[in-house]
Amino acid sequence: MFNGIKKLRVLLGILVGLFIGNSLITTVQASSYTPKKLTVQFVPSVDAGNIESKAKPLEKLLSQQLGIPVQVSVSTNFNTIVEAMGSKKVDVGFLPSDAYVVAHKQNHDKVILQALRYGSNNSSTKESKKLVNYYRSQIFVKKNSKIKSLKDLKGKTIAVQDTTSSSGWIYPAVEMYQHGININKNKIKTVQVKGHDQGILSVYNGDTDAAFAYQKAQLIAQKDTPGIAQKVVPIYTTAKIPNDTVTVRGDMSPKWQNKVANALIKISKTKKGHKIISEVYSHEGYVRSKDSNFNIIRKYDKIAQKINK
Repeated sequence: MFNGIKKLRVLLGILVGLFIGNSLITTVQASSYTPKKLTVQFVPSVDAGNIESKAKPLEKLLSQQLGIPVQVSVSTNFNTIVEAMGSKKVDVGFLPSDAYVVAHKQNHDKVILQALRYGSNNSSTKESKKLVNYYRSQIFVKKNSKIKSLKDLKGKTIAVQDTTSSSGWIYPAVEMYQHGININKNKIKTVQVKGHDQGILSVYNGDTDAAFAYQKAQLIAQKDTPGIAQKVVPIYTTAKIPNDTVTVRGDMSPKWQNKVANALIKISKTKKGHKIISEVYSHEGYVRSKDSNFNIIRKYDKIAQKINK
């Protein structure tokens, strides 16, 4: 009987060893992707056509750093990039924080960097000299509008972004809800526009009463419409939102995750590279990031899901 128990223990030990070994092999395989050609895709925050032409030079800079060909393209929808990364058609996505959370949940994609931007005052008319890894969303109206507070948005028309956009939907909608106003009720009409600058423009043109947009969006719109920053102003500012991410495929090897992160940090510090990331996304640089930085997004997402039911 003793020999039988001993043999059983040996057998169990072998089985456990095989299980652990296979698990380790699976883990290694799951994080061993080495790109021969790096595909990078951007999610535009302003006009997609303008961004793509400005982002193209990044191909050469990244290729020089990584030693492989690089293809840069632009998508007009957050979900499209998440899906493309999930189907292994895109290696690196410049994703807003909420789109990253979706990509991580669906595809186990990994954040490697967070963007740095200059902060600003609450009126969004002046930038500070301090670089920060967060931003805020604001609700904009015409300067002489009768809308002075959140409760005045009842019965109004609001320009919004995709429902996965932290600043263009989730944060302002959630904080309105926390103040007793449900964007899907209270006779509020929403109009989805593509680009935060377009939301500002819709208010300026009188097509909507208000707009959800990221802080300083009217300064972006002002480049094409002079004076709009003085005529379309914020009435509400949300809590901090983690800045945009640089996210890679979940199966990319740690070595290549590090190579891509180092390359982008280095490029952002060059005159030419900084010009590209600044014009494309108003990024001033990058810092290393980790998944736990986005738990606040997950908290707001749960509330947003409750609102949308």
